[in-house]
Parts: sequence; C-alpha cells; structure tokens
Amino acid sequence: QVQLVESGGGSVQPGGSLRLSCAASVSTSSTFAMAWFRQAPGKERDFVAGITRSLGTTFYADSVKGRFTISRDNAKNTVYLQMNTLKPEDTALYYCAASAQAVPTRTTYAYAYWGQGTQVTVSS
Repeated sequence: QVQLVESGGGSVQPGGSLRLSCAASVSTSSTFAMAWFRQAPGKERDFVAGITRSLGTTFYADSVKGRFTISRDNAKNTVYLQMNTLKPEDTALYYCAASAQAVPTRTTYAYAYWGQGTQVTVSS
C-alpha cells in the first residue's frame, strides 16, 4: 500500500506562484510513475503533469506547459509541482497519483494510488 500526502496549496493572486509537494510512504523512484491531476467543481479530473520512474522524463498538459514544472526528489520520496504565472482557471483541487506503469498516462484509471488533494485558489 502506498500513501500519498499532498501539501502546499493555498490562495494566490493571478501571476503568483505556489509549490505543491507530494510525500510518498515508500520509495517511488524505480517503481512508480507519478503525476498531478486537478479537478475543478463540476468538472472531470484532468491530467496536469507527470514524470516517469527512473529517468524522470516529464510530460505536461498544454494548458500548463511553460508555467508548471514537475520534479521528484528520490531521497525524500517526494514529488513537486512548481506552479508559476498562475491564472484563475488554475483554481482546482490538486491530486497526486502513483502508477505502476513506467510512463505516466493522462487517464485516471491507470493510477492505483491517490492523495487526498490540496486546494489551489487563484483570485484577485
């Protein structure tokens, strides 16, 4: 069983930055691809960014490319999402997820483990 705990959410003004963290209860560097998803009220849970196991290749949704950066610290079993130039449309509950596949996919069913979510609100 893998437990994922997100932190770092909050309220910021448009143009601001936040860094989300996802701490895993086990080592994930060679076992799990990791990803961040987000879900706004009344909408589906959407892929935001993912990182492969081992090599750490990254993938992004078009809507966040160039603004968000996913990374992982294998020594701390932690995955990060650095979010810059935040927009009101980035407002959502952000979830961390782990998949046993080598490459993160954009579909939620590929992920067996999920965190509880951390709220990000972008508003002036």
